[in-house]
Amino acid sequence: MYPKRIGCHAIMKSAVSIRTASQGDAKALIELYLYLSSDNERYSPEIAKQIIKDISKYNGSAVLVGDFEGEIVTTCTLIVVPNLTRTGLPYGLIENVVTHPTHRNRGLGKLVLEAATERAWRHKCYKIMLSTGSRNPATLAFYERAGFEQSRTGFQKRRIASRIE
Repeated sequence: MYPKRIGCHAIMKSAVSIRTASQGDAKALIELYLYLSSDNERYSPEIAKQIIKDISKYNGSAVLVGDFEGEIVTTCTLIVVPNLTRTGLPYGLIENVVTHPTHRNRGLGKLVLEAATERAWRHKCYKIMLSTGSRNPATLAFYERAGFEQSRTGFQKRRIASRIE
C-alpha cells in the first residue's frame, strides 16, 4: 500500500496554533482587521492592547487567533454574556471573524470558529450567536459549513454606518 498523501491544506492546518490573543498581538490584529471590511482603519496599538485586556476581564471571553509560523492569519472574538434566563446559563457572541486573504479557503477560519465554540461550551454557554453584515453567498456558506445555521431574524441600531463590502 502507498502512504496516505497529505494535502498542503492539512499540513497548514496542523501548523496553525489557535490561542488567546495577548496584548503583544495588538498591532498584528489591527492589520488583519483591515481585511474584515473596507471601512476599517488603522488605530493606535495602545487602544487595541487595552481592548484585549478589557475583553479578557469577562469570564470566558477572548480574542482568539490562529498563528501560522509567527504570523496571525485568522481571528474571531468570543464574548460570553451572563444571562438571567435558561437557568442562568450564559450565551456566546462571536464577532470580527476574519482570515488573511492569502490564507483563505484552507480551513483556518473554521478552526478558529471551532476553538471559539469549544470555549463557549466549556464556559457553559447554552448557545452561540454569530451575525454577519455580509450578503456574499460564499461567506454565508462558510458559516454554514462551520456549523452555524441561519435561524433568527436580527435587528440592529447603528451609531456608525454599516460596513461596505
